[in-house]
Amino acid sequence: MQTWQMQGAKARMSELIKCAQTQPQDITVHGKSVAVVVSRDTFDRLTLTQDSLVEFMRHSPLFGDDALEFERDPSPVREVTL
Repeated sequence: MQTWQMQGAKARMSELIKCAQTQPQDITVHGKSVAVVVSRDTFDRLTLTQDSLVEFMRHSPLFGDDALEFERDPSPVREVTL
């Protein structure tokens, strides 16, 4: 991934966009990464509508496995004075 300082990215926006077509481009401010520019194809692929968490878990190979158990934390709850 190529890194661009903010002022360089602004000054050379056309080049930045062209480079983003082949690989993500990192934008930095004061040496810290603040943004990444990606191609439209990459963005569309990353933001495809996914199933809900419930649907994801239902498709898990562990769905319906009765041998799978989660233990609760046995520590007592704290006292609260109102």
